Amino acid sequence: MAVSIRLSRRGANKKPFYRVVVADSRFKRDGRFLEIVGYFDPRKRAESVNLKIDRIKYWADKGVKISPAVKKLIKEKGFSI
Repeated sequence: MAVSIRLSRRGANKKPFYRVVVADSRFKRDGRFLEIVGYFDPRKRAESVNLKIDRIKYWADKGVKISPAVKKLIKEKGFSI
């Protein structure tokens, strides 16, 4: 099972809202996931990023691949994995 940390889109048309989820890479983008580890609202930008860094580090230690978009969000918050 190839697991990754990636964004899952929510929200209405022209009003995107993203969850940061841990999911099997075979699942659809907005489909089933293992755990929600944060959220991101691009319309509000930096103040709207909320990440559970301890859970992201836990999954990263298990060998989970982190998507480039999530890596960018982690870096913007001032953390390193």
